[in-house]
Amino acid sequence: MAGPATAQPPLEPGARRLATVALSLATFMNVLDTTIANVSLPNIAGDLGVSPNQGTWVITSFGVANAIAVPLTGWLSQRFGQVRLFVSSVVLFVIASLLCGMATSLEMLIAARVLQGAVAGPMIPLSQALLLQTYPREKAGMALAMWSMTTLVAPVMGPILGGWLSDNLSWPWIFYINGPVGLAAAWVSWQLLKHRETPTRKLPIDKVGLILLVVWVGALQIMLDKGKELDWFASGEIIALAVVAAVGCALFIAWELTEDHPVVDLSLFARPNFLFGVIALATGYGVFFGTVVVMPLWLQQFMGYTATWAGLVTAPIGLLALLLSPFVGKILPRSDPRRIATVAFLVFALVSFMRSGFSTGIAPVDVVIPQVIQGIAMACFFIPLVSIVLSGLPMERIPSASGVSNFVRITFGAFGASLMTTLWERRAALHHEHLATHIAPDNPLAGQALDSLRAQGLDLARGLALLEREVTVQAFSLAVNDVFWLSGWLFLALLATIWLTRPIHSRPAGAPADAAH
Repeated sequence: MAGPATAQPPLEPGARRLATVALSLATFMNVLDTTIANVSLPNIAGDLGVSPNQGTWVITSFGVANAIAVPLTGWLSQRFGQVRLFVSSVVLFVIASLLCGMATSLEMLIAARVLQGAVAGPMIPLSQALLLQTYPREKAGMALAMWSMTTLVAPVMGPILGGWLSDNLSWPWIFYINGPVGLAAAWVSWQLLKHRETPTRKLPIDKVGLILLVVWVGALQIMLDKGKELDWFASGEIIALAVVAAVGCALFIAWELTEDHPVVDLSLFARPNFLFGVIALATGYGVFFGTVVVMPLWLQQFMGYTATWAGLVTAPIGLLALLLSPFVGKILPRSDPRRIATVAFLVFALVSFMRSGFSTGIAPVDVVIPQVIQGIAMACFFIPLVSIVLSGLPMERIPSASGVSNFVRITFGAFGASLMTTLWERRAALHHEHLATHIAPDNPLAGQALDSLRAQGLDLARGLALLEREVTVQAFSLAVNDVFWLSGWLFLALLATIWLTRPIHSRPAGAPADAAH
């Protein structure tokens, strides 16, 4: 067993910049892989000879394995060391990516994706923890800014890059591109950080806690991924998964709180800043991610946008985020992060209310403007909230805290995507039912429209079909308004959770616990 942890001095500026690039590249690669396969599913399913519904397991398998592995980061880093665990995770991720690209059947691809998701778990929390250790404490805000930029850009780039690679090369290349990026990140990280390895402890394996974690997180992720397809609680399968997830979670919490060496450190939630910071971060991310999923679906399915154009008009979300993140990181040490986070939620709400007025007649610029403005919110969202979540924790607890908070955030992202798309479709059904009453042939307005279509050479059946399509487009557009209107009010409601945290003033994340207020 190694000796007690000692604080590592910051790296020199040149080495620090290089480490930032390497750690951020690994994070970028990981986050990219959560979205890059989405737009390639039709190509993957067709090439492997399976249905699109079966192909969704390519996404689900990665999500389940990743969700289980992320909260294990704290335990694994104590057992093997932070640097060794991070570099090993990156190298194994590259190997798993190559296996994904070489898969010749759906079963092989799913097995490789499970491996990829599992080994990817520690990468994001440890990249955050290692990055904080390379910077002086007064520049912790800048470190978080650099780290957060990768999590802002990757989800936007994923669908665009995935679509382009699938259309112009072939779907295996969405996995092969991880090879050079991952190996470069692993090599540079090892060269710079191998002498900064953290102490290790031969902790016993909490087998019961690990089994319970696998059971309830696996059931929850599958429920979220399959819920919409199976009509949620109208399905016995979804009900069974919900029961398993709920009971498993309750047993897991009870066990971990009494275990001497828990696989997940739940005592972190006893800290108000961690508890309310995670609630604000995870719920805000869930609402944001839900709208990120709904927007391109609406544009492509009902507004006539191609996948490329849908990606281009939504991509500007990263412009102001990239420009402002370094500024936010610079002012964070001398600011109250709660005020900065408040700006984020107010801008999120503003953008949501702007979008709640969208109609079928909007031009691309009408979509782009709110996306650009939302970049302000993104720059003010991750950095201060992560700072609040990690405030007052000693450096050796950062990996565990980062792993747990990222696990909750990722899970709420899955919740947000499932719930927002379900809400969108159900509100569309209600709007469609209401609008359909106005297209009966005996309705004067409908009669005028049908007469106009007949004048263009369309018979009654084709005219009614055309009107039905228009009603469907209008119904889903009105439902989009409902989704964004609700999102706006949810963002405003979340302001309360930010102000339930305690002020940390200029104390950076990772400062000694006894500095906590």
